[in-house]
Amino acid sequence: MSPRFEEIDWQPTPIGEISLRRRRHPVSGEDVYEVKLGDEFLMSSLFTTGETALAELALDKLPDAELDVAVGGLGLGYTARAALDDPRVRSVTVIDALAEVIDWHRRGLVPLGAGLVSDARCCLVHGDFFAMTANPHGLDPKQPGHRFHAILLDIDHSPRHVLHPRHAALYQPAGLRALAGHLHPGGVFALWSNDPPDDRFTSALTEVFAHSEAHVVEFDNALQSGTSSNTVYLAGKGPGSS
Repeated sequence: MSPRFEEIDWQPTPIGEISLRRRRHPVSGEDVYEVKLGDEFLMSSLFTTGETALAELALDKLPDAELDVAVGGLGLGYTARAALDDPRVRSVTVIDALAEVIDWHRRGLVPLGAGLVSDARCCLVHGDFFAMTANPHGLDPKQPGHRFHAILLDIDHSPRHVLHPRHAALYQPAGLRALAGHLHPGGVFALWSNDPPDDRFTSALTEVFAHSEAHVVEFDNALQSGTSSNTVYLAGKGPGSS
């Protein structure tokens, strides 16, 4: 049996000290994996409904097969795993700014790591998603200008609660237009947020995309003896958009 609590890894990074921890759930006895940035919790394997819904809701909007998907933010890998579980997906490019997080997956320190690394359709890229989005070369270092059918983003807590001030530009119309340029006509942008739907961000999406919507995703939260929720924003690029 695993120890009741273990800090698996700790590393200094340009945005603060990041740590990977494993603890035993007091009720189920299962291992729970957690990622912290400094004293702030970033993610937990105990709550993954929103991360999975991010991929599933976006891909449900796409009728085509042979889909290319980009994911901003690797984390514990649940969004990438959900995308790969769709049989229509032929490639998933995952961009993460922290080499340490990618290394956790390559070393098999997190539960989904080995499966992602061994899947030939999945490519883990060490890079700054926000800078790459603003660059015409785009999100695929191997194929400059490569467009995607879906871009899924789960890095910041929400459009208003960002991990770094320079991320904020993406959530404005100009930043969203640059991102939309990396989508195929008819492609979908999806964003995970820990906050309730935000009218200001929805307005920015409407200014750039042909249509947009916000989904509230509820899930059981035993720690609070009730339910919690995330928001998944979906924005579709018009079929005739360049």
